[in-house]
Amino acid sequence: MNDVPTTEQRRARVRLETGRYRIEGSLTLPRDGYRSRVSDYLNATQRGPFLPLSDVTLTSLDDGALEQHPFLAVSRSKIVFLLELDSDEP
Repeated sequence: MNDVPTTEQRRARVRLETGRYRIEGSLTLPRDGYRSRVSDYLNATQRGPFLPLSDVTLTSLDDGALEQHPFLAVSRSKIVFLLELDSDEP
């Protein structure tokens, strides 16, 4: 996986929760056009059952334990909610 977005891509910082974790990470999206919004990407089922995130902070909702990971694939079926925090847009 290429960790550096090209000029045709942007990184969106997102926060999501599953039943057990709060997860913050970067999602690489097209810069413009088709599927350039987080909601479009999330609903694109042909992309597979997992949402790939980089630069991830994982927080346990049970005990607050924090973990850092360079990459995490989150099952779309486990996502309770997802919101966009910011992106690399100027």
